[in-house]
Amino acid sequence: MSPLTYIIGWPFFAAILLLLVPRNFRPVLRAVAILATFISAVLALKMFLQFHTGALGYQFEQQIPWVTRLGISYHVGVDGINVGLILMGAIVAFASACVSWEIKERDKEFYILLLVMTGGILGAFASLDLFFFYFFHELALVPTFIMIGVWGRGEQKNYATFQITLYLSIGALIALIGLIALYLQAGANTFDIPELAKHIREHPLATGAQNFIFPLLLFGFGILVSLWPFHTWAPLGYASAPTATAMLHAGVLKKFGLYGLIRIALPLLPQAAQHWTPILAWLCLGNLVYCGWVAMRQKDFNRLIGYSSVAHMGFVFLGIATLNVIGVTGAVLVMIAHGFLAALTFGLSGYLYQQTGTLQIDRLGGLLRRLPFIGGALMMAAFAGCGLPGFANFAGEITVFFGAWKVFPVVTVLACWGALIIGAVYMLRAIRALLHGPLPDQWAGVADAHFWRKVPFILLLACLLLFGCFPRLLTDKIVPSVKENAVVILLNR
Repeated sequence: MSPLTYIIGWPFFAAILLLLVPRNFRPVLRAVAILATFISAVLALKMFLQFHTGALGYQFEQQIPWVTRLGISYHVGVDGINVGLILMGAIVAFASACVSWEIKERDKEFYILLLVMTGGILGAFASLDLFFFYFFHELALVPTFIMIGVWGRGEQKNYATFQITLYLSIGALIALIGLIALYLQAGANTFDIPELAKHIREHPLATGAQNFIFPLLLFGFGILVSLWPFHTWAPLGYASAPTATAMLHAGVLKKFGLYGLIRIALPLLPQAAQHWTPILAWLCLGNLVYCGWVAMRQKDFNRLIGYSSVAHMGFVFLGIATLNVIGVTGAVLVMIAHGFLAALTFGLSGYLYQQTGTLQIDRLGGLLRRLPFIGGALMMAAFAGCGLPGFANFAGEITVFFGAWKVFPVVTVLACWGALIIGAVYMLRAIRALLHGPLPDQWAGVADAHFWRKVPFILLLACLLLFGCFPRLLTDKIVPSVKENAVVILLNR
């Protein structure tokens, strides 16, 4: 049996186990959730280390036929594109379970939903079957809506729940129409992604069919990723979400749409990709520049982080739009780096909220005196978000820029301005307001994190630094898979 099945299965098994645990056994509920996500993270790390760098094809595969008449099967496997995403997702899930100590009521239901969300996320990234690829994503998406509606915070949490449900449901529906159209037009009678790719290479789809399907996938997945101008659900949704939910969704689940574009849309619809990616390149400036401007105006720190997360998605869209090895490799690097960064920043902001009861920037200040560890970690997260060398974000962003300069020089210049100038201004200004200056008397009693509450933050920071200082741990795996999966379109750019 593939280790991927265990990585996916442990959270689901733990969720079923929690159904049998009485709700007044709160330490047991929390321990089971942490243990299950820890086991998945350890197995994901072991798989990452055992992955044969440079080997072609999928590794750790397992396929079990399900609905043979339609060509649906449980098929999982990894290559260089998704092995790092699964590792990142498992680590973020463990960190999310660790910070869930803030949940004080209905914690049994919360941990069950958190585990189902985790299993769905890992399943979506591991699936090599279109049906289960989409099914696992929906399995992870539904708990998001419930968790924001029940355990969310702020006066606008109900509005945020309705908005995120509406936007993401529409995006998922558009993507589903595109996937069904791809299945029907291919005529291969299989949902298996490798088989579909092989069939379409031998029998390419007509240009008209490609130009119909590709925008459905582009904008369907784009809405799920908060592509500008369909981004407004994200900042409010993350600001209203419980800390663990924001960490998992912003850090991991939002990458599903990006992964879908790289795994499915680009290699299977190459002619349409050449037509639509220049449009995508210009749209990504809305993420990088416009959302950066809006972030500068935010008074709530969680909303600022939310807009920053939306802005960072622009790097990935730009890398995808290049249709070359360097750009797409950089896009995957940014996806992994941003997963760790988003989880870290939302986790730290959640700690600040638990200590102060507010994230209004103008009400805080001088917190570094009382919170040296949390403040120091927050400054490092800000530096990573600004693209400081030594962090994984820098490696991904600079790679994207190298790939984009060959194809979209004007867009690249504007993107650099948005990333380096605007991003640095809003993030460093927020850090100055939160951590430096005089300490208001009402925050004199806040306490820094003890050892066990530092663990998830240390782990996420260590991952950012490890892959920032040694990006070849990822790129050596990503590049061969990018080439093999025909992500590089025939047009030599």
